[in-house]
Amino acid sequence: MSRVCELTGKKAMVGNNVSHAMNKTKRKFNINLLKKRFYIPEEDKWVTLKISASALKNINKKGISAVMKEAREKGFLNK
Repeated sequence: MSRVCELTGKKAMVGNNVSHAMNKTKRKFNINLLKKRFYIPEEDKWVTLKISASALKNINKKGISAVMKEAREKGFLNK
């Protein structure tokens, strides 16, 4: 499975390493992914999601049900 957040759709960005001599080489900025289990009381089941740390902060703020509803509307979550 690729390194993409299942709730926000975030994925790695591409940029440059820049040396002191201003030489530029390509590099990747990977996202901070976590594999986490959540209990959904409406469906009475546990789900395991691969999410970014920022998505986890949104879940703590809004709740798992609201964040999953937004992800389904945006097309990131197909469950």
